[in-house]
Amino acid sequence: MQSARTTQRHRSRAVLALGAVLVAATTGLLAPSPAGAAPSTAAEAGELMRTAAQELTVVDEQLHEAEIAVAAQQQAAAAAAEQAAVAHAAFAVYEPRLRAIAQGGYTGKTQSRMAAFLTSSSADVLVQQMTTLDLIASRTNAVVAEAATAQTAARQAQEAADQAAATAQAGAEQLRAQKAEVEKRAATYRADFDRLSTAEQVRVTTAVAGRSLEAPAVSELPVVSGSAAAAAIQAALAQVGDRYAAGGTGPDAFDCSGLTSYAYAAAGVTLPHSSRAQSQLGQQVSRQELQPGDLVFYYTPISHVALYIGNGMIVHARTYGSPVAVTSVDQRGYRFGVRLGG
Repeated sequence: MQSARTTQRHRSRAVLALGAVLVAATTGLLAPSPAGAAPSTAAEAGELMRTAAQELTVVDEQLHEAEIAVAAQQQAAAAAAEQAAVAHAAFAVYEPRLRAIAQGGYTGKTQSRMAAFLTSSSADVLVQQMTTLDLIASRTNAVVAEAATAQTAARQAQEAADQAAATAQAGAEQLRAQKAEVEKRAATYRADFDRLSTAEQVRVTTAVAGRSLEAPAVSELPVVSGSAAAAAIQAALAQVGDRYAAGGTGPDAFDCSGLTSYAYAAAGVTLPHSSRAQSQLGQQVSRQELQPGDLVFYYTPISHVALYIGNGMIVHARTYGSPVAVTSVDQRGYRFGVRLGG
């Protein structure tokens, strides 16, 4: 039972830690940018849009991390609820035994010993009855002690479950509020972007996410036919031209990690919907070591991911106002590549 109490304490700490991760990952990151002077030239407007687009990709990534934290909280809450149910069931086993003890009129050794003394026909019989009563009392005390321990374990498990559920609920509510704030900021960005001329929009998109290139056929790329990389690249290239959408995972709208997750799902590989989480998978490789199928990451902290397709090109869901496209891998903020195992 000591182990059960230790487990409950550890679980409670883990749940609290998850809550701390969520708060640390999101608090303050969605605060509106300070207002500045209105841009006086098209170049200034374009630079402001480029900065805003980059900020939004960072916020999107932090929302993905918060979503992962909330999902973990919800799993922890479900596991804690299961443990509480098991603990309650273990305690329930003692209920009929405790009731039987109560109905049997057990009130302690003194009364039982007095009854034995008054009804014993000889000293030998008295000793025998006394010994039997001691055994019964010892066993009864053991049952009561075991029941008390089980009751304590059930109470602690329920407290941990209630705490986990409350943490998960608070995280979900915070996440909903932050999503609403991101959607508000994104709508403002899109409205400002739409007011730019076509040429200005191209300049902003190119500055943020690279110049669009003609999408090649998979057969033109240095990738092994039938491999997981080939399947992922084929799936990603089929989405070229689809719109960018925060949180988008397809089939017609994507964000960056949504596209890479969608592409590798076609190859039977599950990836988390977070560029930073994806950056922690597999083996890190340099720019010179990149091979088709590698994931490529950008910015500090990491907030963008693309799929390397070979010949110095990537396919990626770029940013607000920019559809899925093929561009050069060499663009602003390049960090490293990751080769997925297996």
